[in-house]
Amino acid sequence: MTINTGALRAALHHALMTPDDAVLAMALTTTGPSRGTDSVGPGSAPPDAGGDPDTLRIQALVDLAREGDTEAFGQLYDHYVSGIYRFIYYRVGSAHLAEDLTSETFVRGLRAVQRFNWQGKDFGAWLTTIARNLVVDHFKSSRSRLEIVSDEIPEGRSTEDGPEDGVLELLTNEILFESVGSLPPEQRDCILMRFIQGLSIAQTAAALGRSEGAIKQLQLRAVRNLAKKIPADLR
Repeated sequence: MTINTGALRAALHHALMTPDDAVLAMALTTTGPSRGTDSVGPGSAPPDAGGDPDTLRIQALVDLAREGDTEAFGQLYDHYVSGIYRFIYYRVGSAHLAEDLTSETFVRGLRAVQRFNWQGKDFGAWLTTIARNLVVDHFKSSRSRLEIVSDEIPEGRSTEDGPEDGVLELLTNEILFESVGSLPPEQRDCILMRFIQGLSIAQTAAALGRSEGAIKQLQLRAVRNLAKKIPADLR
């Protein structure tokens, strides 16, 4: 799968060009998705989707999957697999391992889907939590550390021209990977969920067990820290 780094590069561009934290925080809120296709609030059932067809479709598929409909779960797999893979890949640095852990995420999701409820977490955030735990377990069990597999890090520009052009033109995906991996764990996961996986602020908050306000502050600190790690000659 192609790892699209456009949203993360755009966030870095804002950080490098915007010294004011309030202005940067506003820019980061609108960089990437403003809401998920299945973003929901607390409760035993999802709230009214307001007629949004994508949201209604996801909610219906989740309810069918909870009742044992494997075809519905297969459609949920198709909807979420790319995002889950991107999150895991940037944590482990190996396409083969990322594929294995992505598959295991959905195997565990299928086994546990009947116990899923909408209380404080939407389905995408729930799957991300499973994926995050699997990555943690992998590194604990293997006692390995995050290493760059340079021949597996997609190089070059995989996105269309955007606001990150110019100032970050020479930033390779390998440097970006190394820089993200060196962030404190919660900042790293926030960056990956928001700008690589493409989760909304609400979904990221649900996956990390934080408030939306806390996630906005966390992503601000994370992007600022990440920008400091970019080599000076690329700024």
